[in-house]
Amino acid sequence: MDGIAAIDRIVKLGNPPVVVVLTTFDADQYVLRALRAGAAGFLVKSTPPEDLIGLVRVAAEGHTVLSPAAARRLIAASADSQPARERARKLVSSLTEREVEVLTGLGEGLSNAQIAARLYLSEATVKGYVSRMLDKLGLDNRTQAGLLAHDAGIVSR
Repeated sequence: MDGIAAIDRIVKLGNPPVVVVLTTFDADQYVLRALRAGAAGFLVKSTPPEDLIGLVRVAAEGHTVLSPAAARRLIAASADSQPARERARKLVSSLTEREVEVLTGLGEGLSNAQIAARLYLSEATVKGYVSRMLDKLGLDNRTQAGLLAHDAGIVSR
């Protein structure tokens, strides 16, 4: 099986590990497919080894990690997909106002603590919102939620 299929199977495990893709390919379709499949990050093999260690730790803490080239490609590819935009807007319309505020924070790359400070909530409350939102939207992780926020247009590009 290819890497995308492996990611899809890994994130469906009972207690899945955080998946970070390390590859020589940084083409648009690989970045988007990997993140949509459930990867928490996408790094290219030219990333210095000492940076890789730190970025994997950051991903394990629940953040999205992207190589600069992958980030640029992701934003450019995500911006032009009308079907994805319509699907995302439909999904977001099922959320409460507070859930949309939390989703917006995820789309901006904020941590739970930063979202909590912005919305005057406890970090535990934000964590609960994120968990329920992922279930409600059928998403595997906060990276996919952040992509959804961008696709729906609730986060400025």
